[in-house]
Amino acid sequence: MRIYGTQAAATAAKPNGARRASSGGFSLSEPDLPQNTTATTMLRSVSSLDSLMALQGIDTATERKKRAVNKGRKALDVLDDLKLGLLDGSVTPSTLARLRIAADGLAEETGDPGLDTVMAEIGLRVAVEIAKAGIR
Repeated sequence: MRIYGTQAAATAAKPNGARRASSGGFSLSEPDLPQNTTATTMLRSVSSLDSLMALQGIDTATERKKRAVNKGRKALDVLDDLKLGLLDGSVTPSTLARLRIAADGLAEETGDPGLDTVMAEIGLRVAVEIAKAGIR
């Protein structure tokens, strides 16, 4: 679950400040005293919000595996398109560009030795095809 924003920071209480009395002097209004506790409560909620957002940045092993599988499938799809293009004699520059993009991120560690091995083999195959095509 992603948290995109909060309305708590926007609803911070604004201080009423000093008010003029009809006699020409000024006096502080009574409701100004409990606003300090509201500010303290707001600081606590902001710190808990920061904690939630920090937890969202932590990748679990399952998320890393899913990302690796998706990248591997995309790379294999591009390699398949390249194979068909080579058989037809119609390799397009867009296929080569997609191959270069698919090469990014194939060497990331997932924590699963078997998946890491498969991803390394796909990355090697993509690197060989890039080298054969002369893409820099």
